[in-house]
Amino acid sequence: MDRIKTGIDELDKMIGGFPVGKTILVTGDAGSGKTIFGLQFANICCTEGKKTVYISTEECAEDLRQQGKSFGWDFGSHGKKGYLEFIELAGNRAMEIETSLDINLDSTKGNFNELLDQIPVDTKILIIDSLGNRTANLTPHEFRDRFDLLVYNLNNREITTLVILDSATSREFHDLALFSVYGAIQLLKKENPYTDRRERVMDIVKMRNTRTPIQLLTYEINANGIVISSPIDSSGID
Repeated sequence: MDRIKTGIDELDKMIGGFPVGKTILVTGDAGSGKTIFGLQFANICCTEGKKTVYISTEECAEDLRQQGKSFGWDFGSHGKKGYLEFIELAGNRAMEIETSLDINLDSTKGNFNELLDQIPVDTKILIIDSLGNRTANLTPHEFRDRFDLLVYNLNNREITTLVILDSATSREFHDLALFSVYGAIQLLKKENPYTDRRERVMDIVKMRNTRTPIQLLTYEINANGIVISSPIDSSGID
């Protein structure tokens, strides 16, 4: 199976990268680095010449470029070369809410597949950050149907995708989303009982056709982005 680098060196050594053309779910606590994870993946894909689209439903493109710049990722250059396109939907979200309030209709129950209408036909990599803004007032059944169809259509277009869910949406729909995706990674902040300090840990919940570590992976966010700091030997890989 062909793989694409995640942009996190130690993670790539463990799992070989993300399977090409599959959808990976990324969830996590607030401040755990979900957006950094997505930007780091976007950067390595652009560096390797893959057409990448980053859909942001919460932040503007300029803020994301500045965030990338703080880690040494030149998204401006990637964009000029045609490898990266940011699509901002935060403004659209605000207009949807305003319209919903004005006409007393729930216009936030959008079809997830409307997101696919936003991206160019030559897209190879897609990051959706995050899907949570389009899940307001959905029942579990509605979410599952919409999410299944989104993943199905992404797979048919052979687009390697990261779907990020915020912590609130994850608490409600995480288990349902797990059934549909090829892989899932959860980012957490936990208390270390041995050091009495909080630390960030990564849980590779699933990754089909991949040998994955069964223990939590400690990671840091430094000047280079996300770096896994806990060593893993072969006995910790299942």
